[in-house]
Amino acid sequence: MAQDEEKNLEEPQEEEIQNEKDKQAQSQDETTSKDPLEEALAEAAEYKDKYLRAHADFENAKKRLEKDKINAVSYANESFAKDLLAVMDSFENALSSIESADGENASEVLSQMKEGVNLTYEQLKKILEKNHIKEIDSSGAFDPQLHQAIMQVESEEHEEGDVVQVMQKGYTIKDRILRPAMVSTCKK
Repeated sequence: MAQDEEKNLEEPQEEEIQNEKDKQAQSQDETTSKDPLEEALAEAAEYKDKYLRAHADFENAKKRLEKDKINAVSYANESFAKDLLAVMDSFENALSSIESADGENASEVLSQMKEGVNLTYEQLKKILEKNHIKEIDSSGAFDPQLHQAIMQVESEEHEEGDVVQVMQKGYTIKDRILRPAMVSTCKK
């Protein structure tokens, strides 16, 4: 009986040892089966983080480009405006010359005014050309793409459909019509 008791005592211990081994084996199996899953989850989290960062960078770049676009449109004429300031200065000088004129020096001031206005006009033409604004040539035949006929007049010197007189000059900016020339055309 003592042997039976020993057997009974050993059997539970052997069972416990076997159960412990089974648990360890099962835990190792679970660990090895969880590792790929955990790795995949960690990798997915890493990709999600990278995606969120890239998306945030994209949104920031988009906002920055929109702001730059608004600024570019708002200040597109800055260079042109700076060029016109010199013309404005010339006109202010001319106006102050007129105010300082009196009866004694009126002819001299008038002569200087004529010269100053001509110089200012040439200065303005150069600024317009620098900014790709050019006068439309209105000599010759009427072109509906470039001219706007205001009236028709009879003329012996011109052929029918030719421009007789320019009422208001037209201008182009690069390849576009900024303002058509207002002209009178010849009719027979």
